[in-house]
Amino acid sequence: GTESLMLIASVIVALTIPVILYLQRLKSIELHNDEVTADLSAARIGGNPFAGFRMFFSNPYLLGIGLFILLYTSIGSFAYFEQKNLLVDFDRAARTQILGGVDFVVNCLTFAIGMFATGRIVTRFGMPVTLALVPVFVAAGLLILAVAPLLTVLLAFQVGRRAGNYAITRPAREMLFTAVDRETRFKAKPVIDIAVYRGGDAVSSIAFAGLTDGLGLGLGAVAAVGAGIASVWTAIGFYLGRLFDRTADVSHPSAAASETA
Repeated sequence: GTESLMLIASVIVALTIPVILYLQRLKSIELHNDEVTADLSAARIGGNPFAGFRMFFSNPYLLGIGLFILLYTSIGSFAYFEQKNLLVDFDRAARTQILGGVDFVVNCLTFAIGMFATGRIVTRFGMPVTLALVPVFVAAGLLILAVAPLLTVLLAFQVGRRAGNYAITRPAREMLFTAVDRETRFKAKPVIDIAVYRGGDAVSSIAFAGLTDGLGLGLGAVAAVGAGIASVWTAIGFYLGRLFDRTADVSHPSAAASETA
């Protein structure tokens, strides 16, 4: 029951304590650093706390990242609400079993892809393909869902979408912020991660309600709309990857020259 789950979660959290102590011991032995706390005085960034909004709206690159995340949240919200609608006829135990199975497969795939494929994908194909890879899968999956609006198809789509996001899209998305300076990264990134991400959730929920309750669209039609959104998402991802590579070439011209030699 719920009590057992809470006990398991508590044990897992408690297991981090010996790991923390071990890391502190390693720091003392390997780095000869016995300080318990870090000196962050030189790392402070001053200025207006709302400067991140100005940086975000005045920088096309950051706006592109924000749009990329906004489209991602739109797809995620559509898939979540469709999944909820298709599972409404199942009892609580059946829903728990189905969703638990989905989470298990997603976690296994995420671990496997993250361990053995993510780095190779970025190195071999570059950031444009890496950022566009999952959106292409999502667009194709939604087109299939539009033709065959079934629960099994939706669940398979959810597994691929979520595992791809956790193992490929999210790490690549975080890499995009390495192309901007430190102040921009720490001030504008929270705007994107909080305001754009959570705001996108809210807007997507309203849009989904408008499509289903307002226009009366079914799963297939909503999936077709989502496929169109995913196509734009793909283009934005590829464009951002190109911008990132261009910035990297400017920042490290010697590395770029050696690669083309």
